[in-house]
Parts: sequence; C-alpha cells; structure tokens
Amino acid sequence: MNKIEILAPAGNLDSLLAGVHSGADAVYFGIGELNARRNAKNFDEDSLREASRICKERGVKMHMTVNTMVYDREYDAVMRTLELACKYGVDALIVQDLGVAGIVRQAAPEMKMHASTQLTVHNVSGAWQAKELGFSRVVLAREMSREEILQVTKQVPIETEVFVHGALCMCVSGQCYMSSVIGERSGNRGLCAQPCRLPFASKRKGDSGYALSLKDLSLADRVRELVALGVSSFKIEGRMKRPEYVAAAVSQFKQALQGAQADIDLMAAVFSRSGFTQGYFDGKTGIEMFGTRQKEDVLAGQKVLKKLSDAASKDVLRVGVDLSFCMKADNPVSLTADDREGHRVTVTGELPQQAINRPTDEELVRRSMEKTGGTFYYLNSLNTEIQDGLVYPASQMNLLRRNALEELTEQRGKIVPIPFYKVQREQPQPHKPKTMQLRAQVRQISQLTPQLCEQCELLIVPLDEILRNAQALPKEFISKIAVSIPRVVFGDDVKELTERLSECKRLGINHLSTGNLGGVHLGKNLGFTIHGEYGLNVANSGCLWEYQKLGVSDCLLSFELSMSRARAIGKELPRGIFIYGKLPLMVTRNCPIRLSGCKDCKGFGTLEDRKKEVFEVRCTSRKYSEIFNSKPLYLADKPEELQGFDYGLLYFTSEGAKQIDKILLRYTTTHEPMENITRGLYYRNVK
Repeated sequence: MNKIEILAPAGNLDSLLAGVHSGADAVYFGIGELNARRNAKNFDEDSLREASRICKERGVKMHMTVNTMVYDREYDAVMRTLELACKYGVDALIVQDLGVAGIVRQAAPEMKMHASTQLTVHNVSGAWQAKELGFSRVVLAREMSREEILQVTKQVPIETEVFVHGALCMCVSGQCYMSSVIGERSGNRGLCAQPCRLPFASKRKGDSGYALSLKDLSLADRVRELVALGVSSFKIEGRMKRPEYVAAAVSQFKQALQGAQADIDLMAAVFSRSGFTQGYFDGKTGIEMFGTRQKEDVLAGQKVLKKLSDAASKDVLRVGVDLSFCMKADNPVSLTADDREGHRVTVTGELPQQAINRPTDEELVRRSMEKTGGTFYYLNSLNTEIQDGLVYPASQMNLLRRNALEELTEQRGKIVPIPFYKVQREQPQPHKPKTMQLRAQVRQISQLTPQLCEQCELLIVPLDEILRNAQALPKEFISKIAVSIPRVVFGDDVKELTERLSECKRLGINHLSTGNLGGVHLGKNLGFTIHGEYGLNVANSGCLWEYQKLGVSDCLLSFELSMSRARAIGKELPRGIFIYGKLPLMVTRNCPIRLSGCKDCKGFGTLEDRKKEVFEVRCTSRKYSEIFNSKPLYLADKPEELQGFDYGLLYFTSEGAKQIDKILLRYTTTHEPMENITRGLYYRNVK
C-alpha cells in the first residue's frame, strides 16, 4: 500500500512551519495573486526560498497553487510564477485554468500538475479528461460520497486528493459566482467574500436564517475507510487559518494514520462551525450539515492555542539516518551519515586516547548517536568499527553527531531547479465574427415558442425535459436542439446519463451543451457536437484554445469578464456571451429550501438576503439545486456592445411564452430599455 500523504495548508511561513513541525508530508501554498486565497498573506520570493529550504531538508513536498481563472493580460505573471516554482524546486502546481495548464506543458514539461478542485472534477469522466490533459492528480470535489470517490480511484489511473478537514462551501467549487455578482470579488479569482456565511432565509421549516452556511468537514475518525478507498492525499483546508489550526489538524490526522484515536474535540476547539459534519462522505445531505460560527466556538479555542503553539515549534522525527562510527588508534575518529535518499556525509574529529578505565564500546556510541532531539532525524541503524582499548569522550561523539547531521541537512536542503523554458506569448489574431447569432436556453419545452425556434440558431434544453416530453419536441427544429446536461453529475449518475444521452441521439439530437470537463469528455465519446457553457470558466485565449483542442465546437465565455476583456480574447474558436437572464450564482448538492427533505416540494423556492433581495432556487431531479440572481441581466438596449461575438445567449428560467417573445422582440427589433435589471459584470471591475 502506498503511503498516504497528509497535505497541510500554508497561508504564510508560520503556518507552513506549523504543518511541517506537526508531521505533514506536503504543504500547499500560493505566491502573488494567481491563487485561490489571495487574502492570505501568501509567499514572495524570499519566503518561497526559505520555505523550499525547510521542506527540502525534511523531505516535505511543496504544491504551489496557481488555481485561479486568469486574464490574457496576466500571461507574464503566470510565466513569472511558473519560473519561480521551477527555480525553487516546487513538486507540483495546482491548476484550475486550462490556459495555464497549456503554458505549464510548454514552459515546464517536467513540472507535475494537479487538477484543482476549482476544475469541478467529481466523476470518472472528469478524472479521465484531467488525466488526458496531463494532470497527474485530481483534487476531488468535497461533495463526493465514499462510494463516488471509490469509483474514481478504481477506474482511473490517476492520483486522487480528498478534502478531509476544513470549511465546506455551499456551492460546488469552481461553479460559484455569488461573490463576484454581488460584490465584484470573484471566488474563481481567489477573492471570495463568503456571502454564503451571511443571512439568507428560506422561511421554511428548520431554517436558521443562514440557509447557505454549512458546518466544517472533519473525517479524522474515518481514516481507515479513506485508506481503503485508495486515495493518495488527505487534504486539509485552511490557508486563511492560524498556525495552531494547521498544527492541530495535521497532528491528529498523523495520529489517526498511525492507528491512534484522533482528538476531534481538540480540532473543534481550534475552529469549527457548531461542530463538524460528515454528511457528503456518507451520502446524506440535510439540515444536520448546516451551521454557523458561534460565540462558544470562538471561546473554546483560547484554552488550547498555547499548547498547540508550543507543540508546533518543534520538529517531529521524520528522516531516518544510518550512522557509521569508526575509531582506530592514531587516526581521527570519523562518522558517516547516510539518509538512504542519496545524501551522505563524513565528518572527522580528534584522535582517540588509550583507555585508562572503561574503553568506548558500541553501547556508549549508541547512547550518543541516539540523541537527535531538537532535529528531525532519528537513528535508523548504527554500524561501528571500534579498536579495543581506546576511549573517546561523549562530548566529542556528540559534536561529531551534530556536525554530521548539520552537513547532511545542508546537503538535503540544496535546491535542484526544474527545467524552465521561457515561452513568448503568441499574440492571437483578434476575433472578428461577421454577425452575432442568438441562442436560447430554456428550462421547459413550453418555453420554446415558434418565434424563438425560428430566430435562434441553437435551442438548449435540459436532458430531463427532453426525455420527459420527447413527443412534444418541435420536429421541424430538432436539428437546432442541444441537450444540456447538469453542471454536476456525481457517481453512478454518469452511467445513467450515458444511457439517456444515447436516447437523445435516437431522437435525432446531435448537439450537447455542457459546463463541465467531464461533460466534454462524455460528449466527445458519444459523438455529439459539443458546445461549452459558462461553467467552463473560459476567460483567456489560451483556455479557449485548449477547449478547441478537446473538440469543443464553440464556447460561452465566462460572465465574470468585463465586456472589454471578453471582446479582446483572440483565437478562432467561435465564442458567445450571456446577454439575457438571471445569472446562475450557485449549484449545490444540499438544498437551501427544503432543509428537512423533498416531500411536497415542487422544485422551486426563494431565498431572501439581509437586503431583502429575493433569489430563485430551482431543483433538478431532486439531486441538485441552482440559485439564480434576483434581477435578470439585460443588454437589448445596447446592441452596439454586442459586436465582436459569434452568438449571444438568452437564458430563460421562469419566463412564460409571452414574456419570452417580448424579450426576443427587444433583442431583434426594438432594443428598448427595461426596468429592474442588471448589466451583470460587463461594466464592473471584478477583482
């Protein structure tokens, strides 16, 4: 069985030290602004150099996060970040943006890449696609059950990293746009303002008024099950947390892996939100998973912080050494230290003396050599070659040991750079489509009015709705219909999805619309013409190019882009923008409306925030919920702004047939303004 990696968060050098001293096998951290925790202190080049030395000496792996959606103007920053990662021997990059992945493959082909949880890999199809893209590991979605994790580990030959402790987002990672739409701070850009922790009320039974706030996760007492699943890495969330939090989590998971009982109360005292949950791992969602930070949660930590701080200041024994002690008359005493990783040093001391009383023997040498306290070394084996009748002072043996380990440490800490080739950015030609076409995405067949079918080049309809109403599909427009699959499809749902998509093929539907990496892989294997949705988070020319190479025929750009940034994206792949509709802010596996279950639910509800804004919540097959913005995005009165794109998407949720035709008329003919709307993020400065 492979050793399970304990992966610790490091928001700064102090937290990195706390993780390393507590026994972490690897740490993950960000540098600069291209990481998903830009509000953490993070690292600069000086602290990265120091971190690399510390980790190399102790055999701790370093995973650097470059896990944000990036803009074209940030190409040089990506290249600089990658250059630093190579210079200081980082072991792997955690990547979200496929454009960044493309740069890594060119500039640092020997650098390992891990697919960030922001890539929303949550099923076998997604894991296969990540592997084909060159990722050596996938960081699986936090919402997966143990059975769903097992499907990936058994069916896909790729390393898997699983969150085992820390905060749970309400939304599936990589698919949350609430922070950017509400506050211009994008979670996909590393600046999530955590609006889900603020009051949102459903006014239904069991609602505490915080319908989007989940408890933290902890699987410290489920370690044996996790090991049996075949996962590669236990990931602890918390780059914004203090060093004592890191020390507590790492030490307890280390303890659990060694067969002892983890102290859940200790971890809860450091940080929790009304305790912990294991709901997703057990495949059980519901009200028990929801919680907020309480006063008693805060007070509990004050009792344990000092103890944890003291423990985190000392190294754990982690590197075994083989020592060879040689003492012969008329020769300086020598000590050789070997760490079995290719590092070896030999140091010499003074000449031995003839013994008057007790001569130095192997037992006395062992006593000195075992005194490795204060270092991260432990004595693995001792070989001695001692001539009879000689004595060597214990103080001199201790000095030999210290000198040998210091030289070995210096050798271990030498940084071996990874080859880096600076790649000049290719300046893509500006994209100049002839005219903008219209596309429509609906939730119900009844929304496909004759005018909409006639004037839109593509009609995107949910899979469930197509199969439920196969006989009602407009036969004369069947060639225009694209089946849309959910943004998230967990576990065995993929098998069912494959069968149902094959049924769509039999109905004459040859187009598939998807916002997930796994959906791209599945659609390609089934022979569909693939259309990318906003969930792919395409925000730069390189990312667009990568999806083109995967076989995507066109792609909706991220609606987190400003209009000018969207228009400036080059490459030839046809692209579109979201031009009408209530922006989808979250997709969740926990329902924020029917907290106590789905009984009597019609699949629709609302949430109200502290400012009395009302957000629609709609359910798909009682499996996933989507939360929509309170006001529709509207651009019909700005037709001149829509130039430079191949198509514009009209996204209909609750609109009836008459309203749809009215909206369509405004986009095709009248271009009149509308009240109570939003311009989305097209004219705002998303950070």
